[in-house]
Amino acid sequence: MKSYIVKRIKSFGWAFKGLFDLFRNHPNAQIHLLAVLVVSGVGAFLGLSATEWCLVLLCMVLVIGMEAMNTALEYLTDLVSPDYHPLAGKAKDVAAAGVLICAIGAVGIAAIIFVPKLMELL
Repeated sequence: MKSYIVKRIKSFGWAFKGLFDLFRNHPNAQIHLLAVLVVSGVGAFLGLSATEWCLVLLCMVLVIGMEAMNTALEYLTDLVSPDYHPLAGKAKDVAAAGVLICAIGAVGIAAIIFVPKLMELL
């Protein structure tokens, strides 16, 4: 049982190692993190409701999570196909498209939530 618990604790360490790599070495992830910070600040300023926060948080987690999956796929693709291969390029492109789709959806949800509140301030 003790070995099982130790392994679970170590798995969190590896996950945090991946998280630090993501934000330290990947500019797109850094841009998404900056967006999370800005949106969080604006959301706090505007006094979002609990439901609005849930939707915004869901969008943030989805985009960052997709960026992590995209990065993992890029690392793996580079490992198995160090030379150019059209299918490797397509895999990377489609993974990046997944991030883009999530980011566009997040912007749409943010617009629905934030624009009316910002218009009230004018």
